[in-house]
Amino acid sequence: MSFEFSARRVIVTGGTRGIGRAIALGFARSGAHVSVCGRSPESLTAMAAELGGNHHTGTCDLAQGPQIERYMADAIAALGGVDILVNNASGMPSGDTDEAWESVMNVDLLATVRASRIAAPHLEKNAGAAIINITSISAFRPSARTPAYAAAKAALVHYTMSQAMMLARKGIRVNAIAPGSVEFPGGSWERRRTTEPELYSRVLNSIPFGRLGTPEEIANVALFLASPLAGWVTGQTLSVDGGQLLG
Repeated sequence: MSFEFSARRVIVTGGTRGIGRAIALGFARSGAHVSVCGRSPESLTAMAAELGGNHHTGTCDLAQGPQIERYMADAIAALGGVDILVNNASGMPSGDTDEAWESVMNVDLLATVRASRIAAPHLEKNAGAAIINITSISAFRPSARTPAYAAAKAALVHYTMSQAMMLARKGIRVNAIAPGSVEFPGGSWERRRTTEPELYSRVLNSIPFGRLGTPEEIANVALFLASPLAGWVTGQTLSVDGGQLLG
């Protein structure tokens, strides 16, 4: 199935690699005008080349509120508005330290709150407006290895429902995607294949489909949730994990 997003304006936060990159490219290939932010100028240059003309990129540290305000203003101005916001960025720290909690709350949770708050007055002007939050299946079970990350993602699931309730009367749908373990070049699971082979094998064996996911498989669900085909869907979190949660 192909999707049609001609003339739609899409902002993807943290969209230069992995899932965010696949989502941004998926929307661009479907005709949308896309803005992507990231911290690295080099990765943004590469992303701009992949996106081609008529798109926008901007540097932004999503842990910093003022930088989010600046980027969102620049993106909305460059696109001439916004129809779809994808809150994708994630720090994914390990451990139970103050630093891990501060990082994940600022990037995974507060960046979503801040970007959505800025986008909402613009989204409500447009029919079919949508917000998509990227959470994780870690939200649905305890984690001794990444407790802060799991808690932040659980909060994001709950916030997605609250957002949906707050914004429904304004015609804005809000949904979330909870990916399972996704592997891509330069990503954490590719590194763990060699640095933590026992963990990698344990996770791989827990997935009924017998493989890790791809960013494109997450992107396809994002396009569906942003499309008219999901026009009566809001406040939901859809797990995309090859059955990983079933194990």
